[in-house]
Amino acid sequence: MDSLVEFKTEDGALIVVEGADDDPGARLVARGDKPAQAARTFEGALSGVRAAAESALRVFRDGSLQPDSVELEFGVKLSAETGAVIAKGAAEGHLIVKLTWTPGHGPAADRG
Repeated sequence: MDSLVEFKTEDGALIVVEGADDDPGARLVARGDKPAQAARTFEGALSGVRAAAESALRVFRDGSLQPDSVELEFGVKLSAETGAVIAKGAAEGHLIVKLTWTPGHGPAADRG
């Protein structure tokens, strides 16, 4: 049975999520049991993922590639103790990056 973790938002709303299975600090509960209480707010739990996204965007926007748009996709797991973590996928971490350029713009257009 997967664990359930209860997060509060900064405005007091409750969010129950399916937690990360391998978090040693979370108490596993059955779906009918009371969820484990998260140590942080929902927003606080996601702050690390936000920082990772901001950092990744800086890398791709400020480099020599200069795409017209950058899309990032993170797999995120939530746990009672650690908050949000980037989920392990087929590789060590789950991150999909999509860069796009409009014809006539970007570095290739500057060279032509």
